[in-house]
Amino acid sequence: MTARQRAIENPASLDALLEGLIDYAGLFPPASESMRAAAERYAEYLDSADSRALARFIVPVNRLGELESLASDLIPGPPQSKPWRLAALVSGDASAAAREILDFNQRYSVGSRARAEIDVVEMKANDASEISAHHRALPRNLTTYFEIPTGGDLRQLVAAIAATGARAKIRTGGVTADAFPAAEVILDFMTACMDAGVPFKATAGLHHPLRGEYRLTYAPGSPRATMYGYLNVFLAAALLRVGAPRDVALAALLETDPRSLDFGDDCITWRDRKLTTRQLHSVREFAISFGSCSFREPIDELAQLTRTS
Repeated sequence: MTARQRAIENPASLDALLEGLIDYAGLFPPASESMRAAAERYAEYLDSADSRALARFIVPVNRLGELESLASDLIPGPPQSKPWRLAALVSGDASAAAREILDFNQRYSVGSRARAEIDVVEMKANDASEISAHHRALPRNLTTYFEIPTGGDLRQLVAAIAATGARAKIRTGGVTADAFPAAEVILDFMTACMDAGVPFKATAGLHHPLRGEYRLTYAPGSPRATMYGYLNVFLAAALLRVGAPRDVALAALLETDPRSLDFGDDCITWRDRKLTTRQLHSVREFAISFGSCSFREPIDELAQLTRTS
């Protein structure tokens, strides 16, 4: 069965939620694919009927040379298709990373045999001064996400991000049970972003549509833990955005029952709450995407969920 044949036929409301939702992070745990394998998968997903849900290929800046040497033949050239969109993960010297990104974009710009563009940068920042310094070092034509710690003053950090015009990023899990923040912390982060007018993305631990107990890695005998679902996170953000009370958004973040959801062309209904397709389109300008080392797992499990909900 081909990727195109596996595509799910979604109602309009679900398509609004899914559009460009998943940043593919196959290079990262728990998948930890090789560069060649991850790039091959990304090329396959771009050519699938589910490609509407696919956003960027995430690659560390210090592995851009590896991408070029091992996978440049997979990157399409004109007039075959649109350029690959990449998100560069930056650690260390932001100024040096900026030069590497600009050089890469120049090599793969209009007129090149292969077309790709780094238009997003992601990096960690622990305080307001780091946010400001990193922002000054990065090119202004890039969209920057700052991953901030959830244990500090979230409102102060988000306000510093807002001052730069950048976006926020939250880590929602990992490969150990203690990597998953409390639901109230995720809600605090989203509320701070909403109040400051800062769009956000999430990363890690969101392979599944709904909250539940799952294996932490793909290794045989992997420990299990309660993980958030990406539908939980994005529906909670949507509810906050349309003015629902905090306790309602919190309940959505903790939802585990697929029967609580109904997907129609006009709206998504969760219990007694409705989110219209128009509202979902608007919300996605606030809740942008999530990083996942798997693309098929979130999509295929969603297809199963929509058949049973």
